[in-house]
Amino acid sequence: MRAPRRWFLPESPDVLALLRRQVAVTIDGTDAFASWAAGDADAGRTVRELEHRADDARRELQGALREAFVTPLEPEDLFALSRGVDRILNQAKDLVRESEVMACPPDAPVAEMAALLAASLRCLDEAIARLDPRAGDATAAADAAIKLDRRIERVYRAAMARLLEIDDLRVVMARRELYRRCSRMAEASVDVAERVLYAVVKES
Repeated sequence: MRAPRRWFLPESPDVLALLRRQVAVTIDGTDAFASWAAGDADAGRTVRELEHRADDARRELQGALREAFVTPLEPEDLFALSRGVDRILNQAKDLVRESEVMACPPDAPVAEMAALLAASLRCLDEAIARLDPRAGDATAAADAAIKLDRRIERVYRAAMARLLEIDDLRVVMARRELYRRCSRMAEASVDVAERVLYAVVKES
């Protein structure tokens, strides 16, 4: 008697866990960025090191997406989320470098924006974790991240307005560039949060 045939599907890597691993490294990176902005100069080196680790985590996720037979979200959404998270830490690394090159240390507005960004990343991590169908609704955490990012924009506008009181053009130009990079990080964080919301709508 012939044994019944068995069909085996290829194993699918846990791509959502791999994305969260990238986010976890990014959280460490933004925490280091916040420490650097608050006055810990040595934390700038940590930001650069963690940016490289985050790149490794992103490449691992991309490889898993090519191999995965089934994913909890569409691969396009996972790729976009990973790319958005990557942009945040890249901007932090670039800001640290520009601050060093321009001999313009972070000031109070940069420190405040960096702290808000670090808090926003934790909300993004919670939102991404809740993209698992068994984990509940991701929208509240995504909305919380967006609210923090909007606060960064308010700090940015106030800081830019205060630059009008400074006569040294070199200082104005340097600080304006640092502030703008903080604003771009907030925009990148909003993009990730909105992609989470988009994924929720598509899966509902």
